[in-house]
Amino acid sequence: MAVVQQVTTVTTSHSSAEWSSGVCDCCSDLGVCCCGMFCFPCLMCQTASEFGWCCCMPLLETFCFAYTGINPLPCPVSICLRSSMRKRYRINGSLCGDFCTLCFCYSCTWCQMAREIKRQRGSSSAVTTTTVTHI
Repeated sequence: MAVVQQVTTVTTSHSSAEWSSGVCDCCSDLGVCCCGMFCFPCLMCQTASEFGWCCCMPLLETFCFAYTGINPLPCPVSICLRSSMRKRYRINGSLCGDFCTLCFCYSCTWCQMAREIKRQRGSSSAVTTTTVTHI
């Protein structure tokens, strides 16, 4: 007598052509908003981690901002994360648009990215089917 087991997993995720919330929609998720307001480095690290990146990557931006003055330019970590997020979730946009959005409202853009990951994770579903056959 032999046992054959087959496992099939199907995962679907909701994707759209636009961000699920705007850059200035901070009040649409008060948890993300409060985290961004009171512990911004925590929000950055959590967002990177939930996206599958090393949670310490955003901390590298601290070194970029150290000597840039009042109006710092966004560092490659933020730009790369936002661009990767757009590609993974099939969101319209461009690298130039990512750069400009991060330049004009850095913290709000990170909050938007955190909300998007939260939404994408909430709209994903997994179905597992197991078949066991006795021979």
